Amino acid sequence: MQKLEKSGIIRRKVALLNAEILGLPVSVFAQVKTDQHTPEWADAFAEHVAQLPEVVDCYRMAGDYDYLLRVVVSDIAAYDRFYKELIRRVGISDIISNFALEQIKSTTELPIPAENKD
Repeated sequence: MQKLEKSGIIRRKVALLNAEILGLPVSVFAQVKTDQHTPEWADAFAEHVAQLPEVVDCYRMAGDYDYLLRVVVSDIAAYDRFYKELIRRVGISDIISNFALEQIKSTTELPIPAENKD
């Protein structure tokens, strides 16, 4: 563990929280599309998303949609409030929201290549 920390492979240590117990049982995967592809817009979007505690993951994507967000909320009404705040603050041209029915696997573990295990 110390070697992994010194090498920078371990970035930080965290506690994994139980979303159900915290009252955040709803996971939403939101695909966001924009027609604004300027560095200024991208910076503003990233800054805004970073301030939203409901967003636990955000990726800039290749393909039909520009960003993929994983959002955790208490219920559909909470997601609707989140959605309205998101579209009010940043210009997006489309958003598709997919609600997870069941979590099959969730991990923060990464497969460590053999050369990094020694």
